[in-house]
Amino acid sequence: MSSPSKHADPHKWAKIRALKRSLLAEMEDLGGTQSPVDVPVANEEEDDADVEVSEAPETEAVRVSDILGGFDLPGEVHAHFSAREEKDINKEDLQFRRQMSNDELPLHEDEDAAVAFRRLYISSQREVPIEEEMREITKHFVKAMAIRRKYMAASFQDFPADAAEWLEKTPDHATGRLPEAERTSGGVASTHPNYNPFEAEPVEKCSYTFGAVNGVFHVYRDEAEREQSRESTLFPAADVREFFTDMNFLLALITDGPSKSFAFRRLRFLESKFDLHVLLNDMEELHEQKKSVHRDFYNIRKVDTHVHLASCMNQKVLLRFIKRKLKENPDEVVIERGGKLLTLKQVFDSLNLTAHELSVDTLDCHADNTMFHRFDKFNTKYNPIGESRLREVFLKTNNLIKGRYFAEMLQDVFRDIEDTKYQMAEPRVSVYGRSMDEWEKLSGWIVDNKMYSDNVRWLVQVPRLFHIYKKAGQVDNFQDHLNNLFVPLFQATLDPGAHPKIHAFLQQLVGFDSVDDESQSEYRVHKKYPSPAKWTEPRNPPYVYYLFYFHTNLTVLNKLRRERGLRTFVFRPHCGEAGAADHLASAYLTAQGINHGIVLRKVPVLQYLYYLTRIGIAMSPLSNNALFLDMKRNPLPDYLRRGLNVSLSTDDPLQLHLSRDPLVEEYSIAAQVYKLTNTDLCELALNSVRQSGFEDEIKRYWLGVNFKKSGVAGNDISKTNVPNIRVAYRQETYSDELELVTKGSLATSPAVVGGADSPASSASGSSSSN
Repeated sequence: MSSPSKHADPHKWAKIRALKRSLLAEMEDLGGTQSPVDVPVANEEEDDADVEVSEAPETEAVRVSDILGGFDLPGEVHAHFSAREEKDINKEDLQFRRQMSNDELPLHEDEDAAVAFRRLYISSQREVPIEEEMREITKHFVKAMAIRRKYMAASFQDFPADAAEWLEKTPDHATGRLPEAERTSGGVASTHPNYNPFEAEPVEKCSYTFGAVNGVFHVYRDEAEREQSRESTLFPAADVREFFTDMNFLLALITDGPSKSFAFRRLRFLESKFDLHVLLNDMEELHEQKKSVHRDFYNIRKVDTHVHLASCMNQKVLLRFIKRKLKENPDEVVIERGGKLLTLKQVFDSLNLTAHELSVDTLDCHADNTMFHRFDKFNTKYNPIGESRLREVFLKTNNLIKGRYFAEMLQDVFRDIEDTKYQMAEPRVSVYGRSMDEWEKLSGWIVDNKMYSDNVRWLVQVPRLFHIYKKAGQVDNFQDHLNNLFVPLFQATLDPGAHPKIHAFLQQLVGFDSVDDESQSEYRVHKKYPSPAKWTEPRNPPYVYYLFYFHTNLTVLNKLRRERGLRTFVFRPHCGEAGAADHLASAYLTAQGINHGIVLRKVPVLQYLYYLTRIGIAMSPLSNNALFLDMKRNPLPDYLRRGLNVSLSTDDPLQLHLSRDPLVEEYSIAAQVYKLTNTDLCELALNSVRQSGFEDEIKRYWLGVNFKKSGVAGNDISKTNVPNIRVAYRQETYSDELELVTKGSLATSPAVVGGADSPASSASGSSSSN
């Protein structure tokens, strides 16, 4: 065998050897009963000075145990190096994998296996019976995945096809059918430049009627059916007892000791394996990107999956707009105070300010170091110069001038996004649930001001502020809050002609968000939660209460809209920014994706479940750094290495960003702080597009016609700039983790590690994050 010079790159090979030791230790903990024998390890100086790595000739595989020496291992780790042509490499690689698995290792998709790169395989060296504890752990994880699949299917939200296929192999959770290939996006999903969302095709009125029963809206064929049985409904959804039974199962699982240990070790294994993959293949990934003509990080599609509309501009944009309006329209009446109408100039005269004196420092919208763990102070930064009247004039959709200034400024922001060509945004606009006419007013603002861009899709955020509305006398009970949120949506769905502006706005709406301060304490004063109509006390319901009733009613609404051929909506709440683990557990049951998710680092069971079910996590490290978690402690790089479905977003550019391009600023800072590679950045951008609510036809144009397929088959590097090597690695690892969990739950007492039905035999290097 040929040997490279021991001085070629000693530090890199020393890292490889150390990581392999760590990996072997993880596998010994998981699947083996044997321990490494005592091995005389040279000191660090000798290791660095005498790195001797034998590299295989063109047709041989290297046994890492030969390199390390002296280990009595529960599994052998094999790295396959080859310098042949790609076609020959692929044939040898497949033959090698079959040989190492006794011809029973399930191969991955042909497209993934055909990608040539240095893979790491772990197979059992001796037969070790699977313990009863392992079988019980994996059964619980499979059940948790099946529970999420049930809620996602009911609400027409996405569940990964790969996970569904593995669940079909478990008799307790097989449904006899796989979920539909794609969720109905409704509306017009076209890249045609002449598309006008404000001229939606007319939809006939439906004779159905609806009404709320114990906080959940029921749909009836007609009034006669409604009078006959109010409990019946055309579109059933999970009841509160079923939901909290599933919640209790999840909460018990995340506190179970063996399950926590299993999930923690699997996450550590995924992280260590990715480090090895990068050490072995980083240059190959870079070379593959360089061969992709035209594409680079700047001209691949990126979606800002989490940004609030009232703060989607930076301070300089807001400052210039205010100065321009002071010069152009000083005498325009803009606000009413104390029964008196005030012009824009009079407003600033009352503040003793002129246009010349205004500056970014005067606006004082940027978050400073006094904001940490002070969500209340952070919210005050939405008020320019600390004055709520300026926020009402410039940053509100419903005011004396009907939100015209806000619309004009946002159109400037949208034009800036369009000028970049490759950046998109999903801004959140608020509906509070204080009155029934909020939807009409918001839709009127959208339609009347022509608030549309090819690069923008809307989400509606609903603040969890019932206790404030109750104290102000705006609602009597929580059912009033739900009525204000959902009744206009049901009405516009059943009779779009009677609500044309709401119907037009819903053509651009992709989903809903639930927002507010998660860190506030939630005291459970009820042994059993009252129904919404009976929740009359001025105390805010807990997070899980909000999510259940919002998701359940959204499920009924989606079923109705699906039957009518209209766009359905997803649920992507703020979750895991602070607060308890039950927030993340309730979002696991109800949400297609979440925003923030930094608390997930403390809950290994849920983190592993989020990985297995590919739940999208829109992370904002700069926002977290200002409020809840120092930048250096943010789990974004750990999530990415482990293969979780993470993306980057800006959250609040007005308070957090300094440049004209907040999204690229977010990527740039993350790249420097976390030492992300160009491949990492492109992978984050790809995840952002997949997580977004843009229509499938548009995503096909951005990502390739097969973007819904798993692995390399769904990756078009000429559009995504993500190397097939990285995509194949992610998919193989993800498939192996699914196999580990599902086959472990099916194993019987005679099963052994390394056998055809063994979970541990599939713990070879492979993980997916597309």
